[in-house]
Amino acid sequence: MPKNANLHGAKKAKNDEFYTQYSDIEREMNAYIEFNPDVFRGKTILLPCDDPEWSNFTKYFAQNFETLGLKKLISTSYAANSKPSEIPYQLTLFETASPKYDEKKTRTRGKIFTLTRDVNNDKKINIDDLEFDYLEGDGDFRSAEIKKLRDEADIIITNPPFSLFTEFWPWVIESGKQFAFIVNKNSVTNKDVFPYIMGNKVWSGREEWGGGMWFETVNKEDVDRYVDGKMMKNVPSIWVTNIDHGRRHQPLPLMSMQDNVKYSRHKEVKNIGYKEYVNYDAIEVPYTDSIPSDYDGLMGVPISFLDKFCPEQFEILGESLILAKPIKEYIESDAVYSKGGPAFYTKISDKHYKRIYDRIVIKHKEPK
Repeated sequence: MPKNANLHGAKKAKNDEFYTQYSDIEREMNAYIEFNPDVFRGKTILLPCDDPEWSNFTKYFAQNFETLGLKKLISTSYAANSKPSEIPYQLTLFETASPKYDEKKTRTRGKIFTLTRDVNNDKKINIDDLEFDYLEGDGDFRSAEIKKLRDEADIIITNPPFSLFTEFWPWVIESGKQFAFIVNKNSVTNKDVFPYIMGNKVWSGREEWGGGMWFETVNKEDVDRYVDGKMMKNVPSIWVTNIDHGRRHQPLPLMSMQDNVKYSRHKEVKNIGYKEYVNYDAIEVPYTDSIPSDYDGLMGVPISFLDKFCPEQFEILGESLILAKPIKEYIESDAVYSKGGPAFYTKISDKHYKRIYDRIVIKHKEPK
């Protein structure tokens, strides 16, 4: 089956055509710039899986081309025929006014926009200097054509289709490039992703995990709210990146185990303490802000901990999906418990056990 057919099927089934807000892109990029003012200087940026004429990714980097000191901006899109049929196809004046406009190619080929020079001779390089052409293929990131652009780039930034994440991840990783892109939160525990997080080679971006991210959507059947006439959808999403930023080096302010038991705002900890797992040698820490500062053993924490992970403060040792031992080996034959895949369990009462949602196992580097 042709790759574009796979793409069409995946996107039609998931309808994950979400448009990232300019403010979210700007806030994320600013975090990288604050940590390293020259992070983008002299670099070629590739924006694959984009929609250059409508995309805020293209808009942000084109508008800030000179400020960021970019060498080149490359933005590519899928062909109209590779997108779900319910997504309206709308030509822009940018394309139709171009001498390269082709009525047949516009539906079957992807598009490429590049920015490198002052085209209109106004002595500045910005969005007005974008140059347009059609790709030879449909713009699928897995094609040899887009791989060649990937290999040319220094940094890859995008919001790829969530339904194609398992293919997009190795595509980016094998490139060896710097990157920042948006994923579903649960992707971090993917067996191909987590080892990079555990090895401190990839980390969460600046955007905080709470509340998800708001995107503009074209799916009229799945709208959470309207903002200035735009259909908006909240999606549990985060940035993942290998570009450094300052927030990840800020240690978490924590209380001692004794103070947590005494003062914690969480009923699961206050006046109760911390439960030990039945099938793994670690304690259950149900909330990130309940991590005891002075505990020197292993701790299981929610995956949202990655939002606050400071590599100077903690070491990540694994995840429950891998580390959890078979619960049957640790409980009575007539015990009551929720079955499923690998997970940590705590004891509720005699012969009753609670299955714990996915956990990341961590340890203090220097308990205090």
